[in-house]
Amino acid sequence: MYDYLIVGSGLFGAVFAHEMKQAGKSCLVLERRPHVGGNVYCEEKEGIHIHTYGAHIFHTSDKKVWNYVNQFVEFNNYVNSPVANYKGELYNLPFNMNTFAKMWGIVTPAEAAAKIAAQREAAGITEPKNLEEQAISLIGTDIYTKLIKGYTEKQWGRSCTDLPPFIIKRLPVRYTFDNNYFNDRYQGIPMGGYNVLIEGLLDGIEVRTGVDFLKDRNAYAAMAKTIVYTGPIDEYFGYQLGRLEYRGLRFETKRLEEENHQGVAVMNYTDRETPYTRIIEHKHFEFGTQPVTYVTKEYPADWQPGEEAYYPVNNEQNQALYAQYQKLAAGETGVLFGGRLAEYKYYDMDDVIASALSAVGGIL
Repeated sequence: MYDYLIVGSGLFGAVFAHEMKQAGKSCLVLERRPHVGGNVYCEEKEGIHIHTYGAHIFHTSDKKVWNYVNQFVEFNNYVNSPVANYKGELYNLPFNMNTFAKMWGIVTPAEAAAKIAAQREAAGITEPKNLEEQAISLIGTDIYTKLIKGYTEKQWGRSCTDLPPFIIKRLPVRYTFDNNYFNDRYQGIPMGGYNVLIEGLLDGIEVRTGVDFLKDRNAYAAMAKTIVYTGPIDEYFGYQLGRLEYRGLRFETKRLEEENHQGVAVMNYTDRETPYTRIIEHKHFEFGTQPVTYVTKEYPADWQPGEEAYYPVNNEQNQALYAQYQKLAAGETGVLFGGRLAEYKYYDMDDVIASALSAVGGIL
């Protein structure tokens, strides 16, 4: 009945479906949730677009991807400049001269570099063996202790000394007074929310929500020549080799009778005692002027099968298990695996889109 049956309506599935439809192929998209869009789905309340599954800021240096998404929706000029809250002390992120001036009372890049170098030397770290050592070697002991340690241990549910060093290597550190978190050429938020982007991608394509492909896979598989699977790869294979690990999240959203609650879209709470990692005030993503506001507290959580999987636990054990599932996937005829869950990878949104476009290009 269809050329492609696409399991999942997140960015990978939606981009793949759109491109194949443009190429004259027939597609059916199945979505387990009651809505399309995966984790970029937004819920609109009183003119405020709430990022239901956590903050999503689109950023890329890939002009092809930027031009691609702008076909479907206009992006505003939001610049991600989160604030760190350590027991009431506020610091700018990413770590830059504003952070260093507040932390140490210094005023020049040379003073900041000297301070970090002295703390690195005092720690005696030559080759970082874990996240704690990597962070101290990058940014010094003071900033690690106040702004990294507690947040990271909450996020991953384990000590920084038990986490691999590569997790922190992508952390931006700047010796300028620049609060822009990302280094990418383009960034912003879709005007009207991410639903506009997803609806544009899926325009004219048959979509069925509230459908679990795996519960009746034989019947659905018979409906198409090729399956594009974007769900958890270990679940597809019935966990026959064991379960891959993830970290979960729990969200607590409240309406507040305030015009402006925290003055920034994202505020990270970096002490270990505060149970949530950040508070998101959604209206600031789109410079909202509504008389009320909605805020979401984001709590890290132990993940259990059946719950939404957010962050892959990319340690050696899980990577070895994923490699075994990759071998099984390579033996599946007529099935393409793509996206963050099927590839067990932490994907930025632009990379998901680029991956989907590459997959389509390889087929066509």
